Amino acid sequence: MIKYSIFILLITLGLVACAQHKKGKVPDDMEVNNNTKTATATFGGGCFWCTEAQFQYLDGVLKVESGYAGGSIPNPTYEQVCEGNTGHAEVIQVTYDPAKITYADLLQAFWTSHDPTQLNRQGNDVGTQYRSVIFYHDEAQHKEAEFYKKKLQESGAYDKPVVTEISPLPTFYKAENYHQNYYNQNGSQPYCTFVIQPKLEKFKKVFKERLKKQ
Repeated sequence: MIKYSIFILLITLGLVACAQHKKGKVPDDMEVNNNTKTATATFGGGCFWCTEAQFQYLDGVLKVESGYAGGSIPNPTYEQVCEGNTGHAEVIQVTYDPAKITYADLLQAFWTSHDPTQLNRQGNDVGTQYRSVIFYHDEAQHKEAEFYKKKLQESGAYDKPVVTEISPLPTFYKAENYHQNYYNQNGSQPYCTFVIQPKLEKFKKVFKERLKKQ
């Protein structure tokens, strides 16, 4: 069960992230795209429809793609992943502008977006494909993920251990087109209304100062 102190901790982590950014620390996987330096992060926090919808609202996030990573077969289909036998997790790959949002900020959003104490499930979505996982792109991301996971665990924000997996990024497979931008395209569907929307509203309240201008 989440405690209120997690929100205080996460805000603190965000302040640390801002301080690191001011010191000039930037991801090693940075690319230049149309004169804008971008970086990439990959997270799994349950159903990718939910996490995609939340991260899309963050200022500095340029693109969010839903997909699969961490499994044993190439080019898995949604049906294969849903069977829970391929080892893939449903993940989102986030392209972001480090001048506006840091990797530590994204970690803050990641741990707010789901319950990282639930092993191989999120709510009624059960299976290894719904595991809490961070796939790091370089050693800098690895160190930050491990550091903040340790701090989160030590904070007592949860009554149970944080079970988030932290692993090097394997091949990322983009999910089928109908999974992309799912909430915005299917907002009236029952899953969107009763599962995604409540999570999204809570997320927007926590990050109200960091949302894109509407």
